[in-house]
Amino acid sequence: MSAQLLLVGYVILARIMELLISRRNTRRLLAIGGYEVGRNHYPVIVALHVAWIVALAVLEPTETSPHLHFLIAFAGLQVARIWVIGSLSDRWTTRIIVVPGGALVRRGPYRWFRHPNYLVVIAEIALLPLVFGAWEIALGFSAVNAVLILYRIHIEEKALAMSTGVKR
Repeated sequence: MSAQLLLVGYVILARIMELLISRRNTRRLLAIGGYEVGRNHYPVIVALHVAWIVALAVLEPTETSPHLHFLIAFAGLQVARIWVIGSLSDRWTTRIIVVPGGALVRRGPYRWFRHPNYLVVIAEIALLPLVFGAWEIALGFSAVNAVLILYRIHIEEKALAMSTGVKR
C-alpha cells in the first residue's frame, strides 16, 4: 500500500474518531442547556472535508513519494489537534454549541490563540496535499476553506459574545 493511501486512511480514521467524540460532547452540551448556532453551514464544511479527502485519494497518483518536510509538519499538526481537543475536553465539538453563561477556555493553546482548532484545520488542508506535491489541491481547497472558516469564526464570535459577554 502506498504512503499516500496510508495517510489518507489515517485521516479518514481520525475524522471518524473525532466525529464520535463530537457527537458525544454535542449531546452532553445540548442536555445541559446548550444550543447550536450556524447549523446551516455545517453540511458545507463536511462536504468540503469529504471532497478534500476524496481529491487526495483519487486525483493524486498513489506512487508519488512523500516530501518529508511537509510530512513532519503534518505530523506536528496531529499533535496540535490532540492538544486542542484535550484542552477543550468535553466542550470540543465539530459544531458550534454555546452553553449560556459558560466561561471561555483559557488553557492549552487557547491561552495564546482564540481559535487554535481552525489554525490546525487551515494548516492541515494545505499541508497534506503538499506532502505529495499536490499544490493545486492545497491551493483550491485552502481557498474554499478560508471563506468557510472566516464565516464560521464570525458566527462563533457573535455567539460567544452574546453568551459570555467577552468580545474580541
